[in-house]
Amino acid sequence: MPKSSNDRKKKAVYTPPSSSVKPKVSPRWLAPTMIASFLLGVLWIGVYYIAGAKVPYMQDLENWNLLIGFSGIIIAVLLSTRWH
Repeated sequence: MPKSSNDRKKKAVYTPPSSSVKPKVSPRWLAPTMIASFLLGVLWIGVYYIAGAKVPYMQDLENWNLLIGFSGIIIAVLLSTRWH
């Protein structure tokens, strides 16, 4: 007579071997620096478009303001890749 499905041997559940390696932890300065550089970049671009004509040094920089603002955003994105 054929064996029923209950009689078959059940496979063991895979358990990964324990590792002694500690999980990586981000430095404490990383998250505040990432958020600050992102906000400063966005604020720089926002101030340039909203009140750039009234701020003397922004008038002198002209389109370099976009490079400054986007540099802050790019730095934040690069820092976010190092966050664990």
